[in-house]
Amino acid sequence: MDVQQAIRERRAYRSLEYVEIDEERVRDLAGNAQLAPSCFNNQPWRFVFAYEEAVLRQLRTALSKGNEWAYQASLIIAVHTRRDLDCDLKGRVYYLFDTGMATAFIILRATELGLVAHPIAGFDEAKAKEILGIPEEMRLITLVIVGKHAEEISPVLSDKQIEWEKNRPERMPIEQFAHMNRHREA
Repeated sequence: MDVQQAIRERRAYRSLEYVEIDEERVRDLAGNAQLAPSCFNNQPWRFVFAYEEAVLRQLRTALSKGNEWAYQASLIIAVHTRRDLDCDLKGRVYYLFDTGMATAFIILRATELGLVAHPIAGFDEAKAKEILGIPEEMRLITLVIVGKHAEEISPVLSDKQIEWEKNRPERMPIEQFAHMNRHREA
């Protein structure tokens, strides 16, 4: 699979089934994040790859209502960083941008491996950090829910989520976000 195919096939599915995750698979995913670009090569990203059942069970208690579908995760990646780990040049702060790029590399590699890697915002940050031992001063940006896409739609999904399972949500037209040569008002 080439990069463009991985980009096109990547979907934020919520119907998951178990897939075996081991340290070798985690190292594969982390190795792709390791190659992401960052300001002055600071590599500000930090990840906790939680795949042991006992840890996953604890993490489920930190998920918000509506994310019960994530209980089927085989792996949850806690993406975190801290502002002082990266560049702050003339008010341009890079730590979130650079960490986002590294996370995108993980998501695309997971897609290439036939996995779903779905980042979520619906979780209790303090509780998740406590469970995973992430220091208080770190910013927990997202949890990436990883599993294998299930053939059957999960019964815990809302009507809207079921629609998104069946059909990719409509994407914004390119003309709305891509400007040629100069920014223009829409």
